[in-house]
Amino acid sequence: MEQSEIETLRELIKDVEIAMLTTQSEEGLISRPMKTQEVEFDGDLWFFTKKETDKYKEILHDKDVNVSYAGKSYVSVRGQAEIIEDLNKKEELWNKAYEKIMQTSYDDPNVILIKVKADAAEYWETGNFTKKIAYFYKRMTGQSAESTNINETLKLND
Repeated sequence: MEQSEIETLRELIKDVEIAMLTTQSEEGLISRPMKTQEVEFDGDLWFFTKKETDKYKEILHDKDVNVSYAGKSYVSVRGQAEIIEDLNKKEELWNKAYEKIMQTSYDDPNVILIKVKADAAEYWETGNFTKKIAYFYKRMTGQSAESTNINETLKLND
């Protein structure tokens, strides 16, 4: 994963507090809102949840997920989810807001982390920021300046 793609995605999602996590259920795709972790994006997205949720079971069955963000831009991140139960990682990412939201503490064995390793991201945006990103993306990929699409795709993993 190239640092420039990580930085682009970090800039696009950094101020979006709530993301939509899409998993595969027996009935089909299902999305639900998840609080975005306030950590420096390095190619992985982190979310707290509990084992007693459907999304936990769905991820155990199928690790392919999508995470979408709507803010100053619209971002869709495709990746692989992993269940993390590491107590030190939970403590590192935990904050007091979760005690109120989840009505428990990070050391509760029912509390888990969902780690999403981003494979690719697609984004849509208007305005000067998008023009700068589109220019950078075109320069990076060798595309001509005339072939401007409405959206851009960042490939994060080979």
